[in-house]
Amino acid sequence: MVEVSNLKKTFGGRIVLNGVSFTLKEHDTLCVVGPTGCGKSTLLRCIAGLEEPDSGSVNIDGDPRRLLSKGGRHSIGMVFQSYNLFPHLNVLNNVMLAPVRVLGLSKKSAEELAVEKLEQVGLAEKASANVESLSAGQRQRVAIARCLAMEPSLLLLDEPTSALDPVMVSEMQCLVRDLSKRGMAMIIVTHDLQFAREVASHVIFMNEGVVYEQGTPEEVFDSPKKEQTNIFVNTILDYSYRIHSRRYDLYELQAGMIQFCKRHSLGKEVQFRVQLLAEEVLNIVPLDLGTVELSLRYSRKNGSISLELLMPQGVTAIFGASEFEPDEIGMSIVRGLCDGVDELLEGDPSSLRLRVRFQLKEMN
Repeated sequence: MVEVSNLKKTFGGRIVLNGVSFTLKEHDTLCVVGPTGCGKSTLLRCIAGLEEPDSGSVNIDGDPRRLLSKGGRHSIGMVFQSYNLFPHLNVLNNVMLAPVRVLGLSKKSAEELAVEKLEQVGLAEKASANVESLSAGQRQRVAIARCLAMEPSLLLLDEPTSALDPVMVSEMQCLVRDLSKRGMAMIIVTHDLQFAREVASHVIFMNEGVVYEQGTPEEVFDSPKKEQTNIFVNTILDYSYRIHSRRYDLYELQAGMIQFCKRHSLGKEVQFRVQLLAEEVLNIVPLDLGTVELSLRYSRKNGSISLELLMPQGVTAIFGASEFEPDEIGMSIVRGLCDGVDELLEGDPSSLRLRVRFQLKEMN
């Protein structure tokens, strides 16, 4: 049982945590969600002992100590968003280091333990590999194996899916579920509500340094009791860019899309696909009839991503219109990236504008 009681923390007079309390049972996986700056990562750092709270306590099985005597075990392990692996060591030595230095294990015992933990995260075959050669998902799992080698009672994960493509996110889901079945209690900070829905037994929505609402994933995501939670969960985030002619700045547009994806923890595969989709779509549609408004839209609730174009007045149809024949090569690329294209006229009769919506395919 993990008990966090009335944690408070300020930085420079700004209240970051304002009385955060919750309990976590063995085998439970708690996901902490909320807007940027609400105190999620500070909460993890206070629980891990990396930040000293102004007041409050963290107890694990009734024991407030975070570190037992030498030869014992760390009660808390934390996997950072940047992984913090040692680039000059191979995978095996990264996992062995703490058991030798902190726990005082022999190199032979530490190696056996490290191999066991690498097998647990599915990376035993990478034991001799340099960490710089690994994918983001593999580095994440090495960082988890390194924590597991210290036999923690509680595992903390900070944005574990932020740099992962959809396949790696699925692998991370499987690993978290497996750790839970083995009895590991976990607290995960994430922007990915779909990931939280898949792995969490309990969800906390934080806002302005407080636990604003908590419950099962179904309760928080599908039937929130408070308006602020409902707004957060159902928000459609977007990035907009206006295009006045075919001489628009493609690099400026792509840079804005990349920053949007990074800000909302959308992986590199998503970044690549939305850039490619935008470029191909803008090669297809007419850009010499007036200002075109492009929007990249992302739903927090279900993770769907779409690209929308609001065309100038006078354009009433594009695809299938007799006066406009889209480039077939470009259209084949767009079809490969999208589940469908929808056209909708909106506004009053005197100011009708055409909205074209491209729904990005889900990535399995």
